[in-house]
Order: sequence, then C-alpha cells, then structure tokens
Amino acid sequence: MTTALAEEFETHRPRLFGLAYRMLGSAEEAEDTVQDVYLRFSGVDRAGIEHLGAWLAKATTNLCLNRLTSARARRERYVGPWLPEPVITSGGALGPLETAEQRDAVSLALLVLLERLTPTERAVYVLREAFAYGHAEIAGVLDLTEANSRQLYRRAERRIAEERTRFEPDSGQRASLLTSFLAAAQEGDLSGLEKLLAADVTWWGDGGGKVSATLRPVLGREKVARFTDGIFRRHLVGKKFTVVEINGTPGALFWDGDVVFGAVGFDYRDGLVTGVRAVLNPDKLTFVRRQLAG
Repeated sequence: MTTALAEEFETHRPRLFGLAYRMLGSAEEAEDTVQDVYLRFSGVDRAGIEHLGAWLAKATTNLCLNRLTSARARRERYVGPWLPEPVITSGGALGPLETAEQRDAVSLALLVLLERLTPTERAVYVLREAFAYGHAEIAGVLDLTEANSRQLYRRAERRIAEERTRFEPDSGQRASLLTSFLAAAQEGDLSGLEKLLAADVTWWGDGGGKVSATLRPVLGREKVARFTDGIFRRHLVGKKFTVVEINGTPGALFWDGDVVFGAVGFDYRDGLVTGVRAVLNPDKLTFVRRQLAG
C-alpha cells in the first residue's frame, strides 16, 4: 500500500472505530476489527472502489457481524453481569458528542440494550441512529432491500424503546449529582446517598470472574445505598478516584496507586441516579488505561 493510500485510510479510522465500538461494545475488538479492515483495504485495487467511505463502512459492519456471532456465545458463558468496555470520551474517541442524542448513542445503558437485538438489527439501528444513514445506504451496506431495512429498524426501535431512558439533566447537573454521590459515599452518609438514588436504582458489577464483583444486580434505593457504603468502607479506603467523561456522561475512575482498577458509569433520570455500572474486569480496562497513558 502506498503512503498516500495509508494516509487516506487513516482519515477514516476514527469513524470506523466509532462504528465498530457501537456494534461490539468492546474497544479492544473494535480496534482489531478496524485493523482487519485496513489489511483488507491494503490488498484491493483502489481504482475499483468508487466510494471509499461506503466500502470501508460495509467492510467494518460485515466483520462486526461475524464477531457478534461468536461474541454472543461467549457472553452466554460470562460470569456475572456483562457490561461494555468503557471509553473516555472527552477527547473525541467516539466522535463528536455535542448533543444529548449523540451522548445517549454511546452510553453504557444503550450499549447493554443493543445486546438484545439480533446482529443485523443492531447494525441497522447503529447506522441509522449514530451515523444518520438513509435506508437506501443501509440496504447497500447490509445487502438488504430498503423495505427490509425499514422493517428491521422499526423492530429494533421498538425493542430499545421498551426500556430506554434518554438523557434528561444537562452535563452540569449530572456532574453535580455524581460529585454529591461520591462525597456521600466517602463520608458514609447513607441518608445522603438515598436522597440521590431513584427508588428503582440498580447497581451492576462486571468482574468477569477475574476479580470480586456482585454476581447479580443490586436492586432498590436502600439496598444500593447500603451496598455502596459497604464497598467504600471495605474496599476503597485510601484509594483515590477521578471524575471523567465515560461514554458521554460523567463517571468515575478508581485508582490503586497509579493503576486504574475500576471504571464506573452512571445513569440519571429526574435529577437522581438510576443506574450504577461498575466495570472491574481488568481485561475491559485495557483501553481506558491506554487512553490515560497516551
């Protein structure tokens, strides 16, 4: 491959990574997928590609569909709750996140919901919602009819809408909520914690069987408050945390010395915390650690 072609590919890499990550929920697999696309691109005749962006999107999507088939089998055997790999998004790793809709499209909550779709439904939904593809374009990427693309999108939209909670508070309100939550947890203020939690709040912990984490979701305001208090008293004394933007919304990284050992994302609704998603599986923190080192 010539230097010019390699440079041309690099201009598309961030967009392809964003597509692959939304399809797979794994930053590591997304990077591997984009590299596979690069290898494919290096072996084709550029003169035969009329629209490079469309060709690359199709190649990326098809590779993701192949990966999703095997990923589903692995996730069925996964120990405890499965959560997506977190990504620090303040630096533009997943593209511009200037609107609530754009932030919502990369939230940990939505990525979990996307797991309920078939691979093809997920591809249609991601291309339509995150990249504003028309159904004619989606049909071309996935070798569908336009009518089939529309049908798959409606089906995916219905399934997502059943449990989806869109962002409501602005980023300043979310950051303030998170700061208050962490302060109350540090101080062991159970009453203060409960005031910040929705009645139906849920805590998920993803240790992947490699580190200690709750194997089942913790449900309800009082249980989550007590669970949070116990975690801070037993495991986080002397540990530091930093507030960062994780998947489009304020979250927290927890450190043991210079090493991040946990990334926690939060869901918000009506001025309260409705979900806590703690990613503790060290394999899923590799990308975040590289982001911090980079």
